[in-house]
Amino acid sequence: MLKHGQTGLLDGAQFHNSANQDQRPADCDIDLLVIHSISLPPGEFGGDWIDDLFMNRLDADAHPYFQEISSLKVSCHLLIRRDGSQVQYVPLHHRAWHAGESNYCGRERCNDFSIGIELEGSDEQPFTDAQYASLVEATRQIMAIYPNITQERITSHAAIAPGRKTDPGPMFDWQNYFRLLHS
Repeated sequence: MLKHGQTGLLDGAQFHNSANQDQRPADCDIDLLVIHSISLPPGEFGGDWIDDLFMNRLDADAHPYFQEISSLKVSCHLLIRRDGSQVQYVPLHHRAWHAGESNYCGRERCNDFSIGIELEGSDEQPFTDAQYASLVEATRQIMAIYPNITQERITSHAAIAPGRKTDPGPMFDWQNYFRLLHS
């Protein structure tokens, strides 16, 4: 399932190596998948702004919102665009900086033991069929590599950072995602 041996790169994803990553703690089991959503500027899709954010080259002067976030050092393992195409920023076995202050079932620092997938989207607009198909494909690959990630160990950013985050939001169809995952 992994490209080029044990590189941690998913089949079908274009790789952009983000500097916003590091090694996971020793003997850390990867056993959580976190689903996020992102749009830059907020509510707008397309373009290179998300890539620029994760690659530390977001132009603060390009949009007023970017002044608030251009200095952030964040990443995810995988971004799924509206057309279903995938961009991977961090090898799966490395720690991406996607969850921030977080807690899952009493365990803090979710970045240590999770894989983060961003969907290009927002709380106000439905996700595309192509995104669901791509997410299912990526989830299957990840679950095959990390068998401790089961359906019960897939959650939202909102669930691990309540009150701070809302993504992937009410427009994400969890029932459809899990139905497709098991079909």
